[in-house]
Amino acid sequence: MGPIWGIDLGGTKIECAVLESRERMNVLKRMRLPTEQEQGYLHIVQQIHKLVETMVAEIGVKPGKIGIGTPGTLDPLSQTLKNSNTICLNGMPLKKDLEGTLGIPIIMANDANCFALAEAKLGSVPHAAPDAEVVWGIIMGTGVGSGIVIRGKVLNGKHGIGGEWGHNFLDESGGPCYCGKSGCVEQVISGPALMKYYHSLTGMNLNMAEIVERYEEGGDEAAETTMRRLIHFFGMAVSCVINVLDPDVVVLGGGLGNIDLLYMEGVREVGKYIFNNRLETTFLKPTLGDSAGVFGAALLSVE
Repeated sequence: MGPIWGIDLGGTKIECAVLESRERMNVLKRMRLPTEQEQGYLHIVQQIHKLVETMVAEIGVKPGKIGIGTPGTLDPLSQTLKNSNTICLNGMPLKKDLEGTLGIPIIMANDANCFALAEAKLGSVPHAAPDAEVVWGIIMGTGVGSGIVIRGKVLNGKHGIGGEWGHNFLDESGGPCYCGKSGCVEQVISGPALMKYYHSLTGMNLNMAEIVERYEEGGDEAAETTMRRLIHFFGMAVSCVINVLDPDVVVLGGGLGNIDLLYMEGVREVGKYIFNNRLETTFLKPTLGDSAGVFGAALLSVE
C-alpha cells in the first residue's frame, strides 16, 4: 500500500498530511490553509481542493482516497453534515461534493472520532495498554466531545452520533445549550462553562490556565469552588459512560485534559459513581498533540 492521506477540517484551519504507508506512519508532507469559513461553504470546498492539488504537486503522488475529520457529523440517512459549530457546513452534502470535486472516495468522521482513533492506534494507548479493545477518547476544551474505538474501528452508530457525550444532560445549573437543550455536559465542564462559573462568583474574566494557577497557589476560594465543580461533575459524567461502555482506556484530550487534578481526584470521583466496587479503567494523557486529528483522519482511509 502506498501513501495514506488525511485532512483535518477545523473552524480556522484545514490541515492535510500524507503519511508514508499504513505500516510506516512517517510524515511525507504536511500543509495548512485557512478555512475562511466566513466566505461560506463552497469556499471551504475549494480550499480543500486547493490544498490537495498543492500537495499532489509537491510530492508527485495522487491519493486513491482521503480520510477527512470534520467538525460535526455526517448524517447516515441524509448524507449531509450536522451538529457542526462551523455553521455553514450544516445541512450540506460535504462528502458528496468533495468526492465530485476531487474525483476520489472520501471517508469521513468527526474530529473527536479521529482523535480517539489516532490515540488508540498510534498514540498513548499502544504503549500503555496494548491489549485494550475499547478506547474512549474524550476532548474537553472549548467544547466537550468524544470518540469511541472498538477493536481498532470507530463506532459511528445508527445516527452517526456515537460518542456525542457532550450533549447528555448533566446538571440544570449549566443552563441553555446551543443544541437547544439545557444542562448538557458541555455547559457544565467545558472551559468556557467553567470560566463563566468563576465569573459568576467573582466578576472576573480569567481563562482556565489562570483559574487552575490560582487554585494551585491557594487562597482563592472561587478558584477552589470552580475546580471542585469540575471534579465533581467530571466524575458523574464519566461514570455514566463507563457504566454503559466499560472501556479499557480513557484518553483525556483538549485543553482541560492537561489538568493533572483530573487524573488524580477526578478519577477518584469517577470511582464513587460507577456501578462497581473498584475502578480499573486506565486514564491516559494523549501523546500526539495537534497531530491527532490529521493522523486519525489518515487512518480512516485504511480502517
